[in-house]
Formats: sequence, structure tokens, C-alpha cells
Amino acid sequence: MTKGIPFHPKPLYLKPLNQTHINPYTHTPKTLLVAGATGATGCQLVRILLEKRHKVRVIVRSAGRLPDDLQKHGNIEIHEGTVLNLSDKEINELVRGCEGVASCLGHNLSLKGIYGKPRKLVEDSVIRLCEAIIQCNPAGKVRLALMNTSGNRNRDLNEKVSFGHRLGIGIIRLLLPPQKDNEQAAEFLRTSIGQSHEIIEWSAVRPDDLTDEDSVSSYELYPSPIRDPLFNPGKTSRINVADFMSRLLTENEVWEDWKGKMPVIYNR
Repeated sequence: MTKGIPFHPKPLYLKPLNQTHINPYTHTPKTLLVAGATGATGCQLVRILLEKRHKVRVIVRSAGRLPDDLQKHGNIEIHEGTVLNLSDKEINELVRGCEGVASCLGHNLSLKGIYGKPRKLVEDSVIRLCEAIIQCNPAGKVRLALMNTSGNRNRDLNEKVSFGHRLGIGIIRLLLPPQKDNEQAAEFLRTSIGQSHEIIEWSAVRPDDLTDEDSVSSYELYPSPIRDPLFNPGKTSRINVADFMSRLLTENEVWEDWKGKMPVIYNR
């Protein structure tokens, strides 16, 4: 265990669900919005939600970037554009009627994606989505799940880190704008939305070193990192992140465990 990172000895384990066990007579479909649906994790999230027979609205730059089977699915609504360039009316209509919203937005790993505009893609998109949710004044609370990073600390828990980690993150923050963007997006939820908002509840999911896998596997959830994400990172598959986010949005017990928190997820 890396010095300076608190260890939490009782993780919550989540195992893959067999979708064939969904009972059509007791299953209540939800209407959910996914931003960043053509990304590696966002696409997996959309697929899992559709497999669970929910209705999914997606915001994508180009519908053609979605796999053909998703484009043709009967329970998907595809809206071209970005969270930041849609009009107020358009974004409000997309959010209206949704019980949950997921942001899997991130910067492309290219010079333009890292250093070009919008520099605050994730933060500004989360703010815009929250403003739209509030503007729609829904009858019940709306869940917002944000894909974040284990390199971001949850300041509600006063997470302790080593000097080397603090120095390394400081350098990354200066050299790579997406790090600061991810931090500020979660910080907006933590401080501006907070723990007792009238309309919005949130959870910021912190994966460690991301990998690509073909299927969901068992994974562990911790309130804080159990290892240093810079010097001793763990592995988290994108499909496991997508599975956990889908369960946050659709399973009450999972949501109650992690709302207002920043769970760290590792492959088991």
C-alpha cells in the first residue's frame, strides 16, 4: 500500500448481472440522458442501459460515430450536437423527463483535444446540464453520474496524499488542462450542488488506469483510493465503469450507497 493513501478494508463488491433475469412484469424503464455517448466508456454505458430495457437519449457530435446496432435500437433517441453548443431550449427539452443524466465526456488525446478549446469541456458541460435540470423543475430528484478520475481527490474526506503525489499532480495540472477540468467538474458538484440540493443528487465515479475488456467482471468500490494513482495505479476496465454508472442511475440501493460521494472503482 502506498504511503499517504488511506486504506479502506471493507470495499463493496459488485458482480455482473445476468440481463436475462430482468422480469418484464416488475421492471420499470427509466428515461436517461448520456453525454459523451460515442466515447469508449459512454458507448458501453448506452449499450448496457439499452440491454436493461431503459430509454436512452444521447448527445453526440455525429450519429454516424455510434455503432450501427445502437443507431437502429428502438429505445434510443439520438441528438447531434454538444452540451455546450445546443440552445437553452434544446438542452432543456433533452433533460426534461429524464430521471438520470450521465456525463462520460472527456478530452480527446490529441494536441487539439488537450490544449484546444473548450478548455473546460467537462466542467462547463456539467454546469450546463445541472442548469437545465433545475430549469425543468422536475417533480422528483434527478440523478447525475459523472465519470471522473482517481487522480482527483475528494476534499469532503480530507484524503491524505504523499508529497510526491501532490507534486506530480501539480505538474500534471499545469501541463495538462484536462486534469484541472476534471477536478473542477467534481468540485462544482461537491460545493455548488452539495449534499442537500432540492432537485439534483450526484455521484462522481473515479476509475484508475483504464483498460479495454469485452465483458463486465467483478469489481471493487472504495470511498477513497487504496493505492497511489500516479505511482502505483490499479486497473479499471471501461466496461466496468459503464456497468457501475448504469447501476447508479437505475438501482436505488446502489445509488443510496454512493450519492454525494466519489467512489473509486478497481477491477477485482
